[in-house]
Amino acid sequence: MITLVVFGSLPFVFKQPWLGAMMWIWISVMSPHTQGWGFARDFPFGYLIAITIVLAIVFSKRRYPVPRSPLMAVFFAFVAWMCFASLFAIHPDQVGPQLFKVLKIMGMTVVVAMLVRSRRHIEWMIWTIVISIGYYGVKGGIFTLRSGGQYRVWGPSGTFIDGNNEMALALIVIIPLMYYLSSRIQQRWGKRAMLACLALCALASMASYSRGAVVAMVAMLLFLWLKSHNKGVMGMLIVCLVPVAMLLMPEQWYARVDTINTYQTDESAQGRLNAWAMAYNLANDRPMGGGFAIYDSEVFARYAPIPDDVHAAHSIYFQVLGEHGWVGLGLYLLMGMMTWRSGAWTVRHAQRDPELAWAVNMARMIQVSLLGFAVGGAFLSLAYFDVPYYLMVAMMALQHLVRRTERERRKAGAGLVTVPEDHTAGSHEPA
Repeated sequence: MITLVVFGSLPFVFKQPWLGAMMWIWISVMSPHTQGWGFARDFPFGYLIAITIVLAIVFSKRRYPVPRSPLMAVFFAFVAWMCFASLFAIHPDQVGPQLFKVLKIMGMTVVVAMLVRSRRHIEWMIWTIVISIGYYGVKGGIFTLRSGGQYRVWGPSGTFIDGNNEMALALIVIIPLMYYLSSRIQQRWGKRAMLACLALCALASMASYSRGAVVAMVAMLLFLWLKSHNKGVMGMLIVCLVPVAMLLMPEQWYARVDTINTYQTDESAQGRLNAWAMAYNLANDRPMGGGFAIYDSEVFARYAPIPDDVHAAHSIYFQVLGEHGWVGLGLYLLMGMMTWRSGAWTVRHAQRDPELAWAVNMARMIQVSLLGFAVGGAFLSLAYFDVPYYLMVAMMALQHLVRRTERERRKAGAGLVTVPEDHTAGSHEPA
């Protein structure tokens, strides 16, 4: 079925490249072929879609320029620094596979940014992300209800989110997006279905037994309430659903979460602290970092307080710091701050226009999603997880749309004739 869907979509992708961007996000985020069997499990669907998109852009009569914005400039600077710093890696002969994987993600992020421009494109992208991750969340929530929360929820194998912690954070990221989509659904049954899916995803996130996800969930829910348009309804949902979800969890879940207060004696927590100290010491010794391949006994023996306790970074911040040094971390943090400010600009300039209410709500919910990722990512090695980069693209596109709307309004106010996008030409009298 997946093979037929992908191959059947290629002619449409060639005609409308932005549909290819949606297909790419679906394949890369959801990895639906991992749920199948036979040749489809290892077939390079992603490469096939990417090649079709590039050919469609090359042969199209329309121009698809790279967005010109300070945020995109910082993004390119971060990618360039990763490539440059890799030349000075501790194990230069081992960084190739991971560098190629990261460049593929970053390259397709640029392609998505070139193609996603209109409101329809942005909302399709949000829907694609929500469906791709929400599928596992709804399935995991139902599984949790059936099992009474006795077992952990895991993500699809061989993907960024295959672990229980990673799956939990991905679900936290999409919950605000699901809340936004529920506000756009007109049918009552559709709105209720989306809210039910949201509740199941929240339950599945809790059933991952991830302590970092609990911290991120608290931060996300608080900020979701602050950013929501209807604080009364949102507050009621939180007050009603959170206690019910906690009542469904078994005793061992509470025992697991309670170890947050006793991290000094928890081996997993101490291993993370040891990995963070290693990354900090490495960055101080090597300004360009150690490259992608630094999680081995040799590097830990040189920089870690406990040399024998070898762990992954378990933090997006210390992951970037150890691999790309202080400059890399600075660019990564600057990219996140500028994405946040882009959303704040959109809210500030669009909130007085009723026709742009959707853009205000979307920008706020993307901010909530990114906050959840920023908090939960402090405990996970997900610096190159592609969904936050797609949300960055959505935020840039929103700002571009609002800025273009402002220009058109100013031209109309000056008595200039303009034809709005997606409207047919007709009689337009100057204001």
